[in-house]
Amino acid sequence: MQKLFGVEKKVEFGWYILGSILIIIGTFLGQIPFGIAAVMATLKKGKGMPSDSVALMQALDLNLSLFLMLLSFAVAFGVFVLVIKYLHKQTIRAVTTSRTKIDWKRILFSFCLWGMITVLTTVISYYSSDSTMEWNFNPSQFALLAVIGILMIPIQTSVEEYIFRGYLMQGFAQLYPRRWFPLLWTSLIFGLLHIANPEIAEMGYIVLFYYIGTGLFLGIITLMDEGMELALGFHAANNLFTALLVTSHWSAFQTYALFKETAKPQVGFELFLPLLILFPLLLFIFSKKYQWNDWKMRLTGPIYIPTTLKNQTYESDLS
Repeated sequence: MQKLFGVEKKVEFGWYILGSILIIIGTFLGQIPFGIAAVMATLKKGKGMPSDSVALMQALDLNLSLFLMLLSFAVAFGVFVLVIKYLHKQTIRAVTTSRTKIDWKRILFSFCLWGMITVLTTVISYYSSDSTMEWNFNPSQFALLAVIGILMIPIQTSVEEYIFRGYLMQGFAQLYPRRWFPLLWTSLIFGLLHIANPEIAEMGYIVLFYYIGTGLFLGIITLMDEGMELALGFHAANNLFTALLVTSHWSAFQTYALFKETAKPQVGFELFLPLLILFPLLLFIFSKKYQWNDWKMRLTGPIYIPTTLKNQTYESDLS
């Protein structure tokens, strides 16, 4: 018996809609300090209000902007914990994994593996003959960036993973109890929510294939591993190392990174490199290390939902 969704009491999809609305409200509340600071800084400089997310990030010192932007995710995470505890009567462990406790070794392995790959590909890009990356290192600014990133970015990525690969996976399972259904919908929504990112405006909607594909990859490793640990580690490494290593005038994260991309972004093979090569490579490594099997059943099979609650606990099991 393989546990997938450990849900208690309030399991109808409507409760997940309510919970999602509360989390969104929490996110907006968390954005208020950033908005106030940006408005005050803009008025002080005598400039017009920022017209897009990039201009908003640049209204303040980049480290302060990053901190205030990530603060909204800390508030959202607090609301999420309250929703899980009081609305659904669950524990964070139950949303995270089917194991008896969260496997921190899995999180660390995934984090280190993707972190090393990210560093390697960045170094290769920098030293390639056609590189347009410039060395951008400023010791004091980078040190503060590192502190903010290490403390805050894992909160941001964890919020996204808990919502999509944990909470909404459970929710969509109530609508149609087959594993492919929550996998598909959470991947689509995860990708489409990035539609406002500045790189979409620069390169076009084709970039959404990358975000949807990334959501699909994270959903696959969550279902195959019966837990979110690998997805949590991957997402934290992806955003943290991206913020520390490379920035550009058009990226979602405006930071004092080690390198700065100076060229105008273009759609090329590097956009699809993760989807076509790196993500399949990670799936192979994870499957061998954690001995995954029965892919069809784990990714498309039924989710058996009992009609009775035992000890006021509701579980969806896959047998």
